[in-house]
Amino acid sequence: MTIDTSPDAPIPSVLSKLDEIRQRMASHTDRDDERRILEILAGSTAVELDQLLLQLDLPALLGDIDDRLIGPDNRTALLDLLTAERLGDLGVPARAALASALQRGRTGSLDEQALRRLWLGTRGADVTRLKNALDGRGGYRDLHQLFYHDIDDDSLREELLAHFAREAVSVSDALPGSDSGSGSVSVREVKILSDIDDTFYANWKDARYPKKTVYPGVLQFYAELDRGPGPVPGRAGDLTFVTARPGDRLGLVEDATIKALAERGQLTATVLAGSFTRLIGNRTIAEKKLENFLEYRRLYPEYDFVFIGDSGQGDVHFGQRMLELAPGAVKAVFIHDVVATPDLARRELAASGVHLFDTYIGAALTALERGLLAPEGAARVAEAATAAFAAIPFPSQADQEARRLEIARDVARLNEVLPPSLRTGQP
Repeated sequence: MTIDTSPDAPIPSVLSKLDEIRQRMASHTDRDDERRILEILAGSTAVELDQLLLQLDLPALLGDIDDRLIGPDNRTALLDLLTAERLGDLGVPARAALASALQRGRTGSLDEQALRRLWLGTRGADVTRLKNALDGRGGYRDLHQLFYHDIDDDSLREELLAHFAREAVSVSDALPGSDSGSGSVSVREVKILSDIDDTFYANWKDARYPKKTVYPGVLQFYAELDRGPGPVPGRAGDLTFVTARPGDRLGLVEDATIKALAERGQLTATVLAGSFTRLIGNRTIAEKKLENFLEYRRLYPEYDFVFIGDSGQGDVHFGQRMLELAPGAVKAVFIHDVVATPDLARRELAASGVHLFDTYIGAALTALERGLLAPEGAARVAEAATAAFAAIPFPSQADQEARRLEIARDVARLNEVLPPSLRTGQP
């Protein structure tokens, strides 16, 4: 028999408990089975309980254990055990698994109170870790879905958002350089918000590239913004797509979008979808995106933000409104120009904080100038863009040459500010 000796492998004492719980869940789970499962969980050590929650099918467990009209309230007892009595024994991954399980199906008042205890019992930097862990599980059941769709109690939502705000302050105060008397500025992580169509790939108004072409350098640009400008990389996984594509109650649109992004190289991301009622007109599309952004910002008050969009469908207005409503938190707005905006209009927009670009090399140059990328990061974007460009099957030599000249121009502009060792060759 092969024994799993990886760091995440269950300790031997967990395996027998896990096996018994699974056997009792395999068929109809009666009150005796429920009682025994509760005994196993309650009698486990802190390490055992944490590992059990990571190994068990928690949505199935929460569905199998019931409260009864006459008899024991075993589901209430289970939630009390996990979110009150033994919450301190659970690490962030186990708490994220439990929060995700409570999202499945209808989130009733009992579930909402369990979520309340879980979130309020998580403090400091662990709040940020838990939020990101929930978003990082994949699929549409993310943090935004939980707070703005699954939780129905408005007062509870506001209580938890106030908790997020308080803990964000405590996290910022603990950062190096956060002392206002030191003359230095605390370093904050950045959430990257991005549109999809004509921003990530050519899929709406942009006829310059073959349809569905992932723009050269965009994946590396996301990665470098996520990494940040400092010598120590920031936490990976801070990319969220804000799209006009309408969402649905079952999350089919979000899940299909996440799958399509993964198939094109973006393996991890959160998606904030639009609305069927906001599809008419660029202004209404932008307002729905703005609504999503304002909600998302309340979920992550400890973060700064950048936005990447395009000039074809309301993103300029969206970016301007972001800067107007959250000027301190929005560090840059990047707009992929797909409608040949005149130079004068570009300069006017840049003065307001909205920066138009033709290639992701040009976007990297602006990000470098604004302190969002290190020179090495900007150089990696240029290298990735030139390599990806060479593989694009343009329909004609003329189309390819026009795009090559744009890339060559932006490579030359970037090379002017990079040290010789980092400069990229022409395509």
